[in-house]
Amino acid sequence: MTQTPETSVVAEATAEPSTVRPVQARPQQTGPSQGGTASGGTASGGPASAGAAPGAPARKPRDPHLDNAKYLAILLVAAGHGLSGLRDVPFAATVWNFIYMFHMPLFVMVSGYLSKRFQLSDDKVARLAGSTLVPYLIFQCAYSLFAWGVDDRRFQFDVLDPYYLTWFLLALFVWRLLTPVLRRLKYPLATAVLVCLLMYMTDVGSTLDIYRILGLLPFYVLGLTLSPEVIQIVRRPAVRIAGAAVLAAGFGLSFLTHDHMNARWLNWDASNADLGVDELTGTLMRMALLGTAIVLLLAFLAVVPSRRTWYSELGTATLYGYLLHGFLMRLFTFEGWHAFGWFDTIPGVLSMVLAGFVVVTLLCTAPVRRVTRWAVEPDMRALFSGK
Repeated sequence: MTQTPETSVVAEATAEPSTVRPVQARPQQTGPSQGGTASGGTASGGPASAGAAPGAPARKPRDPHLDNAKYLAILLVAAGHGLSGLRDVPFAATVWNFIYMFHMPLFVMVSGYLSKRFQLSDDKVARLAGSTLVPYLIFQCAYSLFAWGVDDRRFQFDVLDPYYLTWFLLALFVWRLLTPVLRRLKYPLATAVLVCLLMYMTDVGSTLDIYRILGLLPFYVLGLTLSPEVIQIVRRPAVRIAGAAVLAAGFGLSFLTHDHMNARWLNWDASNADLGVDELTGTLMRMALLGTAIVLLLAFLAVVPSRRTWYSELGTATLYGYLLHGFLMRLFTFEGWHAFGWFDTIPGVLSMVLAGFVVVTLLCTAPVRRVTRWAVEPDMRALFSGK
């Protein structure tokens, strides 16, 4: 049942305190968009000292740069989903290809960056299971029921075959478990790239979406090994200008290649044989995609504002927008609305992009989070021992 890829930075669901994480202002909210985030801080961006124990060392305030990046990236996710049914329109195909060249690698890289301090302790593994596997099962069932009820499809709940956008929760669970091992490797990034390239030479099917888990592993390891100094470098004014130029060049590349390249390359979910190429061609293509994605994601981080903005808080809640917006995108596809002739025009394509922006923004807001927290951030403390 694997569908087109889409991702959000779900890594914040289970990450450990980092140097940019303040003490939780609302300790009851410990999910991916609240105080327990890897990116740090409270959803409201309150003072770092709020709720701190007497005599405890002060922690640095939350850095809004990654929150801004996550919000802007989740906009791209929604836009990409909205355009998935319009790829026979040249302009829509160009925009879709451009988005998919780097938005998945971006989210995976940030997930790794925010996972640097993850440890395989009993408490941390329990939190990891509760904040990834449980939402995975909930939304795996919810999306299957939605397809059955709205599109009259056969209900199929397959735990080992992620449905639609649920694959990222499962992938995150595996990546986080591998984190201590990856940190101990002498050449972690080179090892991850080798695993990625070898994976696509094998026919492993769709079980657990293993192609994406291991194929995107280099970006997770890149985040693990990326130093804070690199993030500081991309914030420099000259680098920001260069980043904008690189993104413009990337869009131009997408325009030139959208009707010459199989879009499935950008899904990271098929072997070389499935894509109809030999192993040498497939390996060279994967290496080119890896390099292109790294350049574009760094360029994207360069143009993202570093200061706190009106959408910084929304960037702490991208998991909500990620998991919930898929229902509207599925409805759009099931009802065949993408077949309306107006969507064949540039204004039609742009309106679809704008609609995706609005929808995912609303789904990241506090009222929606309050209503849906039971599914997106379920409180599983009762299931685990406090020992």
